[in-house]
Amino acid sequence: MLILIVILTFSCLALGVMSLYWLVARPAGNVTSRLESMDPALTLVENNPMTVMAERVAEPLNRIVPISAGEAQKLQKQLLQAGYLSQDAAMAYRAIQLTLFVAFPSLVAILCFVFNRPLSNLVVFGGFAAAAGFYLPRLVLRSKIANRQLRITWALADALDLMVIAVEAGLGLNAALNRIGEELRGAHPDMHYELELVNLEIRVGRSREEALRNLAERTGVDDIRSFVALLIQADRYGSSIGKAVRVFADSLRTKRRQRAEQASQKATLKLIIPLTGLLFPVIILVILAPALLNLIDLFSM
Repeated sequence: MLILIVILTFSCLALGVMSLYWLVARPAGNVTSRLESMDPALTLVENNPMTVMAERVAEPLNRIVPISAGEAQKLQKQLLQAGYLSQDAAMAYRAIQLTLFVAFPSLVAILCFVFNRPLSNLVVFGGFAAAAGFYLPRLVLRSKIANRQLRITWALADALDLMVIAVEAGLGLNAALNRIGEELRGAHPDMHYELELVNLEIRVGRSREEALRNLAERTGVDDIRSFVALLIQADRYGSSIGKAVRVFADSLRTKRRQRAEQASQKATLKLIIPLTGLLFPVIILVILAPALLNLIDLFSM
């Protein structure tokens, strides 16, 4: 029984490592490398063995814990907001979820057999481990979404300043978006990548309104949605894009300053916990230690 658990644990961990490798650091093929060298926004979804493996691993989980069409669409949207644009990202996510769902209880079972713990501990801790393995990918995904949205939010103010300069210099909206994407390549790679996708969609024939709406859906940032609505209305009614973007950039800069002030106000409150929990006890111990030692010596006599 112990040998079987060890084999299953090793298999689950190996599948988990392979899934993470496929999702994060999979080497691109020759065609993909050439396309990405031409334009970083171009990606090619290949039908490779890793994709087939992810499908086979995710299939048992889909049977055990079926996912509805609405939940699948929501998961795909969350993966887009986290920066995973491949259609196979959902299968890789489910494969990782299945691997951790099986690997964590198997590891708990091995520890219980090694330390000779009772069966009740195996059932209780195994259930907690299975729940942790199932929900851990969700927590990681939400954290990646929040971090990426924060980076895009901070990058939007710089992008709007550049757009005001580009539009008032005489560039059209498409050319301005292309120029801003190139300028933000090093400072804000997430914003650069999103603007490159917008330019690529416009290049392949989609309307500018549809490409901008896709930008708002991919990022999920409220400021991006407001900015997209502003551009669509200005383009639809023929108003001056430069003036509209300048007003929006001023309001966004004020909002960013207010967010920085709010974060600085929260910092003082967050410092109370480590100060009261770590620093103050040490100070009290240093101050009262001599008196306590004198009292101990006095009562011991």
